[in-house]
Amino acid sequence: MRYNILVITPVKHINGVSDILESTGTVCYMDDPTPGEVVAAIGDYDAIFTNPNKSKVFIGSEVIEAARRLKVICTASTGTNHIDKACAAEHKLPILSLTEERQVINRISSTAELAFALMMAGLRHLALAHRSALAGEWDYTRFIGRQMNCLTIGVIGYGRLGSMFADYCRAFGSRVIVYDPYKAVEAEGMEQVGGLPALLRESDVVAVHVHVTEETRGMVDKQCFAYMKRDALLVNTARGDIVNELDLVEYLKANPEARVATDVLADEVRNRLNSPLLKYAQESDQVIVTPHIGGMTSEAQEIAYGHMARRLRDFFSSYQE
Repeated sequence: MRYNILVITPVKHINGVSDILESTGTVCYMDDPTPGEVVAAIGDYDAIFTNPNKSKVFIGSEVIEAARRLKVICTASTGTNHIDKACAAEHKLPILSLTEERQVINRISSTAELAFALMMAGLRHLALAHRSALAGEWDYTRFIGRQMNCLTIGVIGYGRLGSMFADYCRAFGSRVIVYDPYKAVEAEGMEQVGGLPALLRESDVVAVHVHVTEETRGMVDKQCFAYMKRDALLVNTARGDIVNELDLVEYLKANPEARVATDVLADEVRNRLNSPLLKYAQESDQVIVTPHIGGMTSEAQEIAYGHMARRLRDFFSSYQE
């Protein structure tokens, strides 16, 4: 039996992914659909293949209840906060994701590399300096930065990406301190602290590398900002919902030397244009924002999307009504 697959994320540019999907079923490609377009179409499909990057579509009750034939949700991502997992469970819809695919995701370093790049861009004022040079200016005095081997880097979360990022910082001579209540940090040159306040007080850079859970949602809030240095740089390539953006904007306004470099925004799939941080970035030089490009390298996409296309093929090869 051939199944109908609705793909709501761009995949045709990724080597081999379309071939795998088309060997599995009849595929409809909707590279950047609106939620209404997906709701109108989903009733004819057995599977939906997605990714939160670039997407406007939250797979919640409106989509799921319109999906009368849907048998599985497949996302080429580790995060699943673009899917209403409770609603999917209620409708007995399995979710295929990369979350626990350790052998696969351990090969992907792209997001950790972007976190390091964002940190360096923030520390060296690269976006501002670039705009200044294009404007015909040639004055370094506004762009005096910081040197890595003189800084303390605080890493929140020491999982796959947090540990990679920490290693990069150590290679540049930084002092690295880590807060993770669920892991023992035994790598040489890393210091583990027992509480978040201790990390925030000492860090010149604070990098967020945790998943979104009920425990972590909004965890970086005004209480955290009260501990942070007045010229700290916050780097977030995890999920925007981990940071309370209203509190972050107040911190930035109160501390003109503080900065943030982020690849993610709160509720970015459904409501990113109303993000307080995005709005503040339009008027302030303290913010660098990139459009969730952390995993968006050709190598990472081939690994992640290719694996999830094969997972979907395997799912249907053993599927029974």
